[in-house]
Amino acid sequence: MNHQGLWVSPTEFKNFTEAKRRPALNHHIATRGRTQAGGFSAHLPNPDPILKAQGKDIQIYRDLRSSALVGGNIRRRKAAVLSLERGLKRGQATPNIERFITDWLADLDLDRILRELLDAPLFGYQPIELMWQPIGKHLVPQDLLGKPAEWFFYDPTNTLRFRAKDAGPDGEPCDPQRFIVARQDATYANPYGFPDLSMCFWPATFMKGGLKFWVQFTEKYGSPWVIGKHPRGATDDETNLLLDSLEAMVQDAVAAIPDDASVQIIEAAGKAGSADVYRQLLDYCRSEINVAMLGQNQTTEKDSNRASATAGAEVTQDIRDGDASIVATALNACIRHVVDLNFGPHIAAPDYQLWQQEEIDKSLAQRDKALTESGVKFSNAYWQRTYNLQDGDLQPPPATIGSPAFAEPTTSLALDQLALDQAINSLPAATLQQHAEHAITPLIQALQHSQNDTDALGLLAEAYPHMDSQALQQQLAHLIFIANTWGRLSAAADKED
Repeated sequence: MNHQGLWVSPTEFKNFTEAKRRPALNHHIATRGRTQAGGFSAHLPNPDPILKAQGKDIQIYRDLRSSALVGGNIRRRKAAVLSLERGLKRGQATPNIERFITDWLADLDLDRILRELLDAPLFGYQPIELMWQPIGKHLVPQDLLGKPAEWFFYDPTNTLRFRAKDAGPDGEPCDPQRFIVARQDATYANPYGFPDLSMCFWPATFMKGGLKFWVQFTEKYGSPWVIGKHPRGATDDETNLLLDSLEAMVQDAVAAIPDDASVQIIEAAGKAGSADVYRQLLDYCRSEINVAMLGQNQTTEKDSNRASATAGAEVTQDIRDGDASIVATALNACIRHVVDLNFGPHIAAPDYQLWQQEEIDKSLAQRDKALTESGVKFSNAYWQRTYNLQDGDLQPPPATIGSPAFAEPTTSLALDQLALDQAINSLPAATLQQHAEHAITPLIQALQHSQNDTDALGLLAEAYPHMDSQALQQQLAHLIFIANTWGRLSAAADKED
């Protein structure tokens, strides 16, 4: 032993400095392979309790879509997300990357892609395969195709694998650049996510069975019983003939029976209470499915009032926002791959978002009305920005003549302003636009070809000497000269008066 370490064996020396160091911080400690449970193969079973009890895959959830109630709620969930506004937010990305991603997304069938991604909340996870293709010197996905989730499974390391025939029971690992997975509430313990259809399985099953018994009950007790009586000594042929006549009577209300036989019609009275049992079962199952799919049953129940329906709609909006977040996360993962392959792994990428168009707030309108009546004047830009107005919706206020006591100064100022406005309007807008574009073209090109902030500053410094702003400066100087000249003439006229 010495001050640097300790010999634990004739051939092994432990350094005190190394012993004090922590183990690697990027390695998993709690893993499935180190648990006492053990027995994990390359296939990690889906821990969904319904699938475990049935011994099947999520195909049984896919069959639930044939139910009118479940299928209708699925369409409602998807339509709620598709109705949102959607687009790119540039964020820290450069303009040329934003334009590149925008042009690529414009070539995709986003409505179909969003519908396929929205299967993730239904089944827990939804794999999407990226079909890459070269375009010029770039590489982008030509399409994003949703593949059946039952074709894939996770291994103990939470790696997605494809059930390929030629890969054996262990499956084929999926390339992260070829597959992205949209998932709902996925965790380390359950990488498959949580499927909302699992909450609908038993209610839909009982609802289907209850409807079957209800139909049988209706057939049995919904129509009156027809009872035929024949003489005791009747033969079997005579009895069968009477039964055939009664069956025809039930269907066609017409029957021919022997004159020594009698027919009695008995109503199925007192069975309404039994029918209500089936009705209550169906209503309960229907309510459970609505709660599972929509988060509420108020907007779909006939006995709900306006207040409860409004509260239920708010819960549905929360679920809609959760579905939209799943879609946006998957698309942003794909955008991240595109930026990494074409521009570099550390380049900022734009963010794909879905949002609801904000409605005009009534309290804001009342506040603006009160401020306007108190004398506050808002600009046209404020009205357009706040109330989503378009150019041309707002007209400038007409020139007004003041009160008699201040008639002459007010009229003079209005005429001065009018003459100045006419002088400004006489300058051709197209010419000014052309001069401005010609002057800042080198700056725009420098920004488009820059890769980062430092590169952009350097290119801007190089482009500045090449800016040709002489024509624009002459037009602006002309405008300033007109304003100064008219101002001096107006001042001199006021002194003479």
